[in-house]
Amino acid sequence: MTVNPDFDGAMPVTETVSQVAALCHRKGKKGREILLVTSSRGRWILPKGWPIDGLTDAEAALQEAWEEAGVRKGAVTKKPITTFTGVKRYDDGRRAPARISVYGIKVAEMQRKFPEHKRRDRRWVSLSKAADLLKDKGFRKALKAL
Repeated sequence: MTVNPDFDGAMPVTETVSQVAALCHRKGKKGREILLVTSSRGRWILPKGWPIDGLTDAEAALQEAWEEAGVRKGAVTKKPITTFTGVKRYDDGRRAPARISVYGIKVAEMQRKFPEHKRRDRRWVSLSKAADLLKDKGFRKALKAL
């Protein structure tokens, strides 16, 4: 019997889903800084979520930045700075291809308490440190697009 080393037993989902992500940035003392948050699995990621009915994808990206990272105000790009295909991993083990549109957000205001502040860590880092911490190639591609 041949075993596929890439198969982890999770049931794949074949339908592509759409998500939006927020590449939050600011001018720091030593140059541009990027805001990262921890995922539910503890990896460093950009704030990311589903499109929201009644909002543009850019507005939904800002909403995700608020809920996951505490970004209260910021200037959002009208169009994505990059779009890539990644993998959405569901809590029940399913996986699906995900088309992720990344919007740049120049952060103007942050809050200490935000909807997911007890579930996530957040950290401002340099561009080079962000490239080291982000495991997803698509998110690293977004750093270059910024």
